Amino acid sequence: MVRLKDIAEYVGVSISTVSRVIQNDQTRNVNQETRNKIWQAVKELGYTPNQHARNLVSNRQNKSDARTMKIGWVANPTQAELNPYFSNIYTGIRDTLTENDYTLISITKDEIENEALLLKTIHDLGIEGLLLIDSIDESLIDYIQQTIPVVGLDFYYSDKDIAIIDYNRVAALEKVVQHLVSLGHRDIGFIGGGINESFHNLNEELRFKGYQSAMKEADLSIRDEWVINTRWKMENSYEGMNQLLKSSPGDLPTAMVCASDLMALAAMRAVIENNLRIPEDIAFFGVDNIEMGKYSSPPLSTVEIPKYEMGKMAAKTIMEMVEEKVVLPIKIILPFELVIRESTSSKKRT
Repeated sequence: MVRLKDIAEYVGVSISTVSRVIQNDQTRNVNQETRNKIWQAVKELGYTPNQHARNLVSNRQNKSDARTMKIGWVANPTQAELNPYFSNIYTGIRDTLTENDYTLISITKDEIENEALLLKTIHDLGIEGLLLIDSIDESLIDYIQQTIPVVGLDFYYSDKDIAIIDYNRVAALEKVVQHLVSLGHRDIGFIGGGINESFHNLNEELRFKGYQSAMKEADLSIRDEWVINTRWKMENSYEGMNQLLKSSPGDLPTAMVCASDLMALAAMRAVIENNLRIPEDIAFFGVDNIEMGKYSSPPLSTVEIPKYEMGKMAAKTIMEMVEEKVVLPIKIILPFELVIRESTSSKKRT
């Protein structure tokens, strides 16, 4: 069994320093670089930091132990409640787990990213498997998987050795741009956000990559002033579109590709308030096919994502992994389809 002494020798620090970091002792400062090295050593050497975690590992190895039938869900607390996209995924997960006598337990991102509390939290709650819908520190994923199975939804770590349930975001946005080009649009902007709310840079976001790819394929230029990074806030989409309309009223895109319906609906309001017409002046295309998109004025063209089915597949996958019916991490990419409504038109602005 790996000991604190082994980690200390591996990193080149004292045993007491290792202990302070693992126990999250704040009485004496340890610089961040040393902390990172210690936690990297913990993961590489396979050290289990506390007795709670050791018990959890041994329990999973002993199939005769009583099952808790609990699955953890790590997500932004407001996502399932306020965002209709995530609420549909959550419903699919909850319904499927309930039908199979499992209980869904909510865990905050802060709890899972606190190294000192991570495994204790999992043990104390009796979590047998973990569903990730909010991005976490990549270095923690392998570490968590040493203890319990993990499934990612709506996930960006495609190169990680983790089970993933998702749709092809790049292909979805490529199809949207191709559709708009087929309608005669050449001046096409983009509204979206980064990988999570704190990311200012769009370049790693897969839907933005799909937009870029299709624009390049159509030999169309991307103008920076027509790209709005909302950081996934509706008010930023509204304000960003307002600013675009007022800064160059005579030089506007004829269509906007939006990475979510919520971003599209906020931007559409700005267009209408500036006395422009949709789609005659600016067409809009969203992603997600949330219910309210049917009732916007005009109704929003969008990409239908099988949200409920994503939740069901995630629940089924984590159950099979917990019950050891599936050993290797699988990746399931669900289909999408374009839903054409009145917010796009074959008649582009002249």
